[in-house]
Amino acid sequence: MTQPIKFGTDGWRGVIADDFTFERVRLVAPLAAMVLQETFGDTGNKTIIVGYDRRFLAEEFAGDAAAAIQRAGFDVKLSNSYAPTPAFSLAAYQQQALGAIVITASHNPGKYLGLKVKGGFGGSVNPDVTQKIESLLDKPLPLAETPGSLESFDPWPGYCETLRAKVNMAAITEAIASGKLTVFADVMHGAAAGGLGRLIGDGVQEINSDRDPLFGGGAPEPLPRYLSELFRQIKSHTPKANGVTVGLVFDGDSDRIAAVDGQGNFLSSQVLIPILLEHLSTRRGFTGEVIKTVSGSDLIPRIVEMFNLPLYETPIGYKYIADRMLSNAVLIGGEESGGIGYGNHIPERDALLSALYVLESVVASGEDLSQTYHRLQQQVNFSSAYDRIDLPLASMDVRQRLVTELDNNPLTEIAGVKVVDCLTVDGYKFRLADNRWLLIRFSGTEPVLRLYCEADSMETVKQTLNWAKDWALSHNT
Repeated sequence: MTQPIKFGTDGWRGVIADDFTFERVRLVAPLAAMVLQETFGDTGNKTIIVGYDRRFLAEEFAGDAAAAIQRAGFDVKLSNSYAPTPAFSLAAYQQQALGAIVITASHNPGKYLGLKVKGGFGGSVNPDVTQKIESLLDKPLPLAETPGSLESFDPWPGYCETLRAKVNMAAITEAIASGKLTVFADVMHGAAAGGLGRLIGDGVQEINSDRDPLFGGGAPEPLPRYLSELFRQIKSHTPKANGVTVGLVFDGDSDRIAAVDGQGNFLSSQVLIPILLEHLSTRRGFTGEVIKTVSGSDLIPRIVEMFNLPLYETPIGYKYIADRMLSNAVLIGGEESGGIGYGNHIPERDALLSALYVLESVVASGEDLSQTYHRLQQQVNFSSAYDRIDLPLASMDVRQRLVTELDNNPLTEIAGVKVVDCLTVDGYKFRLADNRWLLIRFSGTEPVLRLYCEADSMETVKQTLNWAKDWALSHNT
């Protein structure tokens, strides 16, 4: 059965030709434009940006979306190329548009496509906006007496110019040219392809640059199980004496980032956020609030305290961080899944800007990324390990059964250790007596259980996650 159109933490997505069809895109896109106008339309501008990634039929879906929005009376600027989602958010902001509609399924497997809605302020709209779009789906869409205009534009030049101005590009390019810095970039067949080359020039060794809508049989998500070629190339690379090697990983629409150090170790944003925080606050002199989600590492509050900065915690989903950025002075906001954004930029996670800041940090410190991370751990006397697993459930009924179980029979012990606290701002975050934590969180749109854990060792993390997996499977019938 075709799934209903429902917006999740960042847009609507579905299986191509089943849930995600041309007919449905022609329905949703103009409704999204109408709600954007109702929400942000006090400027008199009726322009909507339409962009897309490199997925199967993405440009065709974008063309249909643009035509439907135009017929509804809006002026449309349709991208002439794939580009990162943050490039379209930036275009909406710079061109004072009502917002942007981006055809992308981000990090999901190749059978999916989706539609993200961005506001004219340059970031994800809040849940009130997407709920309004959902509420209009069964109502007829009035056609405008006079269609709007439709023109194409290139999103890359303005985006690259903006990013270059934020970073010491000369120091990065000089370090690469001299051999002090070697950069590998796994773009995972996605929209970041060619991006670092446009920004930095020659010298970036890009992996998985070709357009592959099946993503090598995996998914364009910055996780270790999809990065075997990057690990192989970095481990076989011999840097110059005192040279540093950095691997950068971009998801399908280039709004999430991960990294790999010079020894071939995977570094999630749980590692990168503390490194970026130190760099931006000490070398750049940036100030402002640091925003983390409930799944963020316990190291982050300790680093924030060391630099005497304010901290704010949100539910999971970058839209919550973006919403906070609109009303507060923010230094950096990030989530464990790889989305990181900056107060000196649009309120949007941006993997290419994060990559540039990571490279700038490495050039300035001369340290391998893991070196910097371990130094920070020592400075605040805190070390930990972290992992996450996504567990498919048999059905949405099983999902509801697990929610009911957690509500009616709260866990008092996990993996033989007493539960001392449970935070329910987003899912169920259990703090245990030995200070490890386990977060049990359900997808809002599909039967998937997300399990997150941080503890003093990877052995303890695995033990805790395996316990949680067994607990869930015992109800998964």
